[in-house]
Amino acid sequence: MTAPSFAADRPGGTDRPDDTHRADDAHRADGAQRTGAGRTGAGRLPRPRPAYEAHTWKEIAHLLLNLPVAVFGFVYAVTVLATGGALTVTVIGLPLLALGLLGARQLGKLERIRARKLLGVRVEEPTPLPLARGGGLAQRLRMALKDPVGWRTLLYDAIRLPWGILTFCIVLISLFVLWPVLPYLARGLANVDRAMVRGLLSPSDELERRIAELESDRGVVVDTAAADLRRIERDLHDGAQARLVNLAMGLGLAKEKLLEDPDTAAAMVDEAHGEVKLALQELRDLARGIHPAVLTDRGLDAALSSVASRCTVPVTVSVDLPDRPAEAIEGIAYFTVSELLQNISKHSRARTASIDVWRSDTRLLIQVRDDGQGGARLDGGTGMRGLADRLGAVDGLFVLDSPAGGPTVVTAELPWRDRKA
Repeated sequence: MTAPSFAADRPGGTDRPDDTHRADDAHRADGAQRTGAGRTGAGRLPRPRPAYEAHTWKEIAHLLLNLPVAVFGFVYAVTVLATGGALTVTVIGLPLLALGLLGARQLGKLERIRARKLLGVRVEEPTPLPLARGGGLAQRLRMALKDPVGWRTLLYDAIRLPWGILTFCIVLISLFVLWPVLPYLARGLANVDRAMVRGLLSPSDELERRIAELESDRGVVVDTAAADLRRIERDLHDGAQARLVNLAMGLGLAKEKLLEDPDTAAAMVDEAHGEVKLALQELRDLARGIHPAVLTDRGLDAALSSVASRCTVPVTVSVDLPDRPAEAIEGIAYFTVSELLQNISKHSRARTASIDVWRSDTRLLIQVRDDGQGGARLDGGTGMRGLADRLGAVDGLFVLDSPAGGPTVVTAELPWRDRKA
């Protein structure tokens, strides 16, 4: 007996149930494929990626490097301190200690680089020791031994060994046992490292700022002195020296014509006499530009009144000083006012001006005011920037208030120092 065939009862002899099952299976397979494609992107597996972010791996690397770096730094610090301290009774003890401190500076530099690359800590580099300008060997040795940066770096290296061992062990064990919480551990330990670097390897902000200011001020003083010397040399060469050369030549020609043509010789002598007067006037002006005699003899009140009388604008002078300041401060105050009055004559188009000078505690204050057109700036090419730099070189201040349309008020402050008897 044969099983009844359902195909005989259907047109075409097609097995419909089997076809239906195969279509359903194909539909489910196609749906499953589409669903998988939607989850994995065109049927691909997700790309492998590191377990932690890049900054976490950098912190882990820094913490693992702590041990070898700390061992080297500890050995260096102990060797320098023990050797230098033990040999201080000999001639070579202090030089060895100074060299060790200079080497500690270099170790600190490497640590700052490591912290910057791996921890993202931005720590400014300390100012280099000016050993090249330190004078003799004893002065350089004293400068190296008093270097706070070197001593702080030795302290940093000495206390890092226990911390380096602890961080190395914690991170190494956590890589295999506590890896789910390792990023949090690494961040906490790395923050302690960041605090150590900032606390011991960063320069003293106030001290470094003051050192930078003094170095800048010294450069300004040197440049100003060189510029003044060039100005004096130029004025002598182009002014008085040229007139004296012409005077000598004129007197030589008059001497030759004295017997042959007395009238011409007399005229030439008269011309030479005029040249002498002009040369004396130029030398007097040059001497006044270096340091006027009236300032030395009679003080700031008389000197400012004298320079104000030569201004093209009527100037009122008020000086209220119980005593005369130091010569250097007095000279800077005079030349500051003189330069400001020249600017008023050349650029301000003012009708009146005033000068007020007084003392306030430990400061000498100067205020120059005019009712001109205003618009003066420190970078305007009128010498204001140079005045500000000169006052800054002696710990002074220079404040310019000059709105368009005026008035212009310049306030200068200088440190008060008593005049030596």
